[in-house]
Amino acid sequence: MNSVPEGSAAAGPGRADPGASASVTPFPGVDASAPESGPGFRSESVPGAVRESAPRAVGGAGSGSPGPPAGAGPGTGQVKTSLEILRSLDSGPRGLVEARAEERLARFGENVLPAWRPVPWPRRFVRSLRDPFTSVLLCLGLVSAVVSAWGTACVILALVAVSCLLRSAEEHRADRSTADLRDLVATTATVVRRASPDAVPLEREVPVADLVPGDVIRLGPGDLVPADVQVLRAGGLTVHQSALTGESAPVAKHPLDTPDPSLAAAGPFAQPQLCFQGSSVTSGSGTAVIVATGGATRFAAAHDGRARQRGASAFDRSVQGISWTLIRFMLLTPPLVLMANAALRGRGLETLPFAVAVAVGLTPEMLPVIVTTALARGAARLARTSGVIVKRLPALHDLGAVDVLCLDKTGTLTEDRPVVAAAVDGADRTDPEVLRWAALSALWTLQLAELPAPDALDEAVLDAAEEGEAWGACAGYEGVAALPFDPVRRVATAVVRRPGRLGVHTLVTKGAVEAVLERCVLDGDERERLLALADRKAESGLRLLAVARADRPARPGAYTPADERGLTFVGLVALRDVPAPSAAEALGVLARRGVTVKVLTGDHPGTAARACADLGLGLRTGTGTGAGSGADPGAGSGAEPGTDAGVGSGADTGRTIPYGDVVTAELVDTLSDAELARIADRATVFARCTPEHKARIVSALRAAGHTTGFLGDGVNDLPALHAADVGICPRNAVDVAREAADVVLAEKDLTAIDRAVLAGRHSSGNIATYLRITLSSNLGNVIAMLTAGLMLPFLPMLPAQVLVQNLCFDAAQLAFAFDRPAASALRRPAVLRSRDFLRFITGFGLLNAAADLATFGVLALALHNAAGDGEAAFHAGWFTENLLTQALVMVLLRTGRSAAERRAGGPLRAAAAGLAVTGVLLPLTPVGPLLGMSALPPLYYLLLGSVLGLYAVGLTAARRRYERRHPAGDESGRGLRKADAER
Repeated sequence: MNSVPEGSAAAGPGRADPGASASVTPFPGVDASAPESGPGFRSESVPGAVRESAPRAVGGAGSGSPGPPAGAGPGTGQVKTSLEILRSLDSGPRGLVEARAEERLARFGENVLPAWRPVPWPRRFVRSLRDPFTSVLLCLGLVSAVVSAWGTACVILALVAVSCLLRSAEEHRADRSTADLRDLVATTATVVRRASPDAVPLEREVPVADLVPGDVIRLGPGDLVPADVQVLRAGGLTVHQSALTGESAPVAKHPLDTPDPSLAAAGPFAQPQLCFQGSSVTSGSGTAVIVATGGATRFAAAHDGRARQRGASAFDRSVQGISWTLIRFMLLTPPLVLMANAALRGRGLETLPFAVAVAVGLTPEMLPVIVTTALARGAARLARTSGVIVKRLPALHDLGAVDVLCLDKTGTLTEDRPVVAAAVDGADRTDPEVLRWAALSALWTLQLAELPAPDALDEAVLDAAEEGEAWGACAGYEGVAALPFDPVRRVATAVVRRPGRLGVHTLVTKGAVEAVLERCVLDGDERERLLALADRKAESGLRLLAVARADRPARPGAYTPADERGLTFVGLVALRDVPAPSAAEALGVLARRGVTVKVLTGDHPGTAARACADLGLGLRTGTGTGAGSGADPGAGSGAEPGTDAGVGSGADTGRTIPYGDVVTAELVDTLSDAELARIADRATVFARCTPEHKARIVSALRAAGHTTGFLGDGVNDLPALHAADVGICPRNAVDVAREAADVVLAEKDLTAIDRAVLAGRHSSGNIATYLRITLSSNLGNVIAMLTAGLMLPFLPMLPAQVLVQNLCFDAAQLAFAFDRPAASALRRPAVLRSRDFLRFITGFGLLNAAADLATFGVLALALHNAAGDGEAAFHAGWFTENLLTQALVMVLLRTGRSAAERRAGGPLRAAAAGLAVTGVLLPLTPVGPLLGMSALPPLYYLLLGSVLGLYAVGLTAARRRYERRHPAGDESGRGLRKADAER
């Protein structure tokens, strides 16, 4: 059901907000004056896409295998150094000239994978024939043609053609709209180019699709590698290339400045100087030259577009379940009709067209069209009104079905930037020196690490230092190097040169308390004392940064994480989170909508619990012990007075698991998947989470039957974004998160998520209403026709009449995509459950069949003494009654609507009125006799009005009874109606 084009742009690095141009200094180790082409340059030696004669030869999608490593000379097996690869690409450290870049773009095409390019309209039309319903209809049409039922075959094939045309047109329009929306958050890359050969090279942001071989680009944390590149300069650069190799650990990358024969035998992914499209930067920064783009990359050759294929979403699974249930009924209908008529009426194959028409009557042919139109309109409206961009259309339905939302607290429940509450030494005494060293680390990390966005904690520390006396003491220090924070090390280090200390470099490390203390020279007792001090502060709701330093002899070489050892502990910086102004209200609204919020954070459990409690998320303050029997929360024994006990799932081992509403990553590591699913269902906060913990918790919630959304914005959120049913990120998230997300918010705000959930339920409500009304009406008509066919000496309706009736109903059903759903549909997760649908359509289908069969008596009375062709009049009478009852169903069977809502006008009422008029007038037009129908006596219309009145009363009573037995929502949902109406 996914109609979103997957090829609007290739994945790539960049910044969310393009920066201003800046002068570029050539990097060390490469002669800036080296010619970018020379007598030794030959176009045949350009690797990858640059070779005009064979652009796919290196890892190209057109080759049968990935080919030799990028950067190796064609056919030589030799690994090239940075200078050699630049010369072979006719490029240089100062980047390409703009004119040459444009010429290469025209020559080699955009940097877009072939499998991600938009689907042509003819191919889309052919692909729509693969829809299960369309395929069954096509087969039924062919069967009709084989038995020479040409009228039936033509009408069925017309239905197939109309359905495919409408679906293709809607998907094409939806793809264009979605592509336009995706362009608003299109990934860019920082490229170095020159206006002329003698001009100063400038950095600027360009769309990833405009990159060409030979471009020199910058890479930073969170960037996606936009093409196959060779590293020219690196500072602590590590990349995550699991999409290509399956490895979960980041891999270090560095330039190759001197030839290394040992690398010639290594695989391409083992070569430290090469990075490949599809990988992402975990930490550090670097400069690289592009050696292959588009279809010539290894990603294109190895995956051939399969990398973007996702598993079936919650929406896909629910629609497929309903579809295949109906298809089974459809396939059983023709043989059952044939056998029943043969046994009871002695009829043979002459009833086959009628049996085929009855089977077609069960088919919701407009389902793909309604789904695409409803989701596309919802996505466009959401982008227009709220700035929320849906990149994958089925994700909009999944948003409406979300019943668990996982998120980090920083920037969502709290403000992006905390405030410094205190800076203390190891004895818990206020010490300005602690803030001074923390500010030095923050300042030079921001200056030297080339971060994609300033770190909120660093900015908070600098703000506090500027307000106090620590800032003046920072003057005179000179930054030497920086090792930025990454979620694996959980620390950041700045190397500075202190005033008056020539020949000495000072490492200043700050980060998570446990990670910093592990790197300090401390005895066991002192480490435990400092950890206890940190725990006491964290339990009061403070976030803590530990600070340590060490002096090292000055050296010219690069610093690595291995240097973060033997440190001296300086102290702790305590920060306080400021709750986001709209968070408490948004949490209340989400709770009333049936969405449970779970906080997955790397913070201390006490810090996370305090922030959640301040916002009204009720947490149990202690931990209890729960048996593995699956008892209710609070049933465990051994809890301290005043605390509530949690319940663990010991189904696998029979063991007892202690936990409360706040669960730490240490406990998660000890749980099996089944145990984690049980605990994740009840706990609210998960603290000390690594990226792997977040992904595992999200997967456990999905395994427990929840439709799960995850809101994240960093590199460490990537595994969880992939694991969730719906990945959500703000527009200012790092590139790799924006590319992985299904939904992009204008800002990181829970109220924006609430609006997105509302839009998803709006579209899903229309789809569900269409399915309920269509299937119950179709089922009732089929039951009545099968019954009448066995009771009458002639067929109750001719095959062509059945199909024309079906075509009229299908046309009216398009209005469902433009309807406004009932308020009750917006107060609970929108889930399409096969069992609930079958129960609904069976009950109301039988009621519809009773109304149809009551028409027997009406027709018997009205036609008893009528002159003319009684069979043609009977057909006309039933045709009219069927369309009128279907129009009534469209108006009255919109579950959950108040009287005021049902009286409101709209496209659905107009469509129902048009359907009723067609049913009354069509037999009276010249088309009626062509279809085997004749005019009806006035008495029929009077009697039919009575039947329809009784049917409307019965339908209303049955709908109210259904609503009482299946309440739409609790009393708290009433408070949402006004807010929903305003939106």
